[in-house]
Amino acid sequence: MAINKKSEFQDSIQRFASFAKLLSHPARISILEVLASRQTCVCGEIVEVLPLAQSTVSQHLKELKEGGLVKGTVEGTSSCYCINWENFNQMSEEFITCIRSIGEFQKENGGCC
Repeated sequence: MAINKKSEFQDSIQRFASFAKLLSHPARISILEVLASRQTCVCGEIVEVLPLAQSTVSQHLKELKEGGLVKGTVEGTSSCYCINWENFNQMSEEFITCIRSIGEFQKENGGCC
């Protein structure tokens, strides 16, 4: 059985990878764009503008919510979602910082190929 060595990496690298994974599907990026443009949104409205089934949108919203990028409430049969801007901004800043630190090696080493 394989051992998960994720915990062996720095917290900042783990957060970078988690954020990248959340953004790794075009549907999730599109959902974030819809939520950002409308401030808040009922799940049904998202389904109307994306070429995806209700169940698929719900699954992606679940991923975004579990990852902390989206907040949501359930009222009866409707769900209302919005971007968790505090988490989004923090994750974005850490993501950009990590990308820039990787890019610094190119300046130092010039690359190998």
